[in-house]
Amino acid sequence: MVPISIAALVCAALFTGAAGYISLVEHPARLGLDDAPLLAQWQPSYSRALPLQSGLAVAGGLAGLAAWYLSGAGLWVAGSVALLANWPFTLLAIMPTNRRLKAISPGEAGPASRKLLVTWGKIHHVRSGLGLAAVILFAMALADMR
Repeated sequence: MVPISIAALVCAALFTGAAGYISLVEHPARLGLDDAPLLAQWQPSYSRALPLQSGLAVAGGLAGLAAWYLSGAGLWVAGSVALLANWPFTLLAIMPTNRRLKAISPGEAGPASRKLLVTWGKIHHVRSGLGLAAVILFAMALADMR
């Protein structure tokens, strides 16, 4: 029971660290670039982060559900829901902006692409918040097991 619980917490913490780094460090730094390099940096960065963050959200969410199944503690379900909520949130709220940004070549970048990237950054904060909620809930559930 404890190893799966720790796996859930570790995955949630790694997801939150990655999302938080993007929200608090990488994206604000990227916004200091001119329009073309800004978009040119965002496009491959997004492509590299996608499999890492999506995999951590799924692994942590499933591990949390397994911990709930084994323990019956509802905090595991709540944490899993918060972590797994990144999937529908990303598909519904972030993907339309992502598609628009990926369709623009860096040579076509300008005020419109910058505005989209500013919006993208604001939306991305939600992912960081969902991850943080999962970490807190998983940590509380793990503390209750003692």
